[in-house]
Amino acid sequence: MTDLTHIEAFILALGALGFGTIMLVKGGNWTIDAAVFIARRFGVSPLVIGFTVVAFGTSLPELIVSVNASLHGSPEIAVGNVLGSNIANILLVAGAAGLFATLTVPRGTLTRDLAAMIVATAGLTALMLTGGIGRLAGGIMIGLLLLYVFWQYRMALREKTRAEDIENPVFISFPAAIVSLIGGLALIALGAEFMVRGATVSAEIIGVPEAVIGLSVIALGTSLPELSTCVIAARRGQSDLILGNVIGSNVFNIMMILGATALVRPVVTADIAPQLVDLDIWVTLGVSILFTIWLLIRHAIGRMTAFVFVGAYIAYVVGIYALYIG
Repeated sequence: MTDLTHIEAFILALGALGFGTIMLVKGGNWTIDAAVFIARRFGVSPLVIGFTVVAFGTSLPELIVSVNASLHGSPEIAVGNVLGSNIANILLVAGAAGLFATLTVPRGTLTRDLAAMIVATAGLTALMLTGGIGRLAGGIMIGLLLLYVFWQYRMALREKTRAEDIENPVFISFPAAIVSLIGGLALIALGAEFMVRGATVSAEIIGVPEAVIGLSVIALGTSLPELSTCVIAARRGQSDLILGNVIGSNVFNIMMILGATALVRPVVTADIAPQLVDLDIWVTLGVSILFTIWLLIRHAIGRMTAFVFVGAYIAYVVGIYALYIG
């Protein structure tokens, strides 16, 4: 009877995890479409939309999941989700998009955004090595991010760029876009609750550490909005939107998500699996640096490079399961 109960609970947990993932993807798509429609009204460029509006929209699942995980006393899921999502964004999302079309970027276009990603990742590494992220540090992280986004918007207005290269989502009216935005956010919030509950119960039943669930299953699930958005953008030849989304999402994940998580409950290094600090955070930093160097030197991600990216991601996921469980 006990075994049957465990099996039933595991099936229900997997169902909640899958249902939550579907809600996250659907809510993310609604939110992104509405956000892009609204941003176009203000004449914002594709790159800035990718780095700010779309990046924030696609990072909402990570935000809600990590905050929920913190509230439920699962800091490993919160931290693992951010680290795993950032690795997935670069290796899997950019890699998958590069399989459909070569991603090119003009010289100097992404320099400041790549620098922001490296600074944010290095800053997170330093904080985690020195004890964690307190409420003060979390508040500062959010404040710095808001200042950077405001600066990006001002730069876009100064350059008088327009978002004409992005396909305009079809809405009957501006109010309809607002309704879609609110509905998308609601779906994301509900989906995140199902996902966290399902993931934590599944991990407990099968004995997989929460850190592994956060780094792999939840990170992949919350990265699905980025993945779907970037693959669609690749088919439309919107390289600026793709790379802006990937880089912007990684900055948002660190500054906004872990900042908000720390405001809810401080992220203490001693409370999470040692491997997250000893290995995974360094993988995140290393992947970010290599990605930056590649774009600054080659200014493109071709199909062969994309295959390497996706292969590296698969190897990473297999490796963490072998390390944490084996």
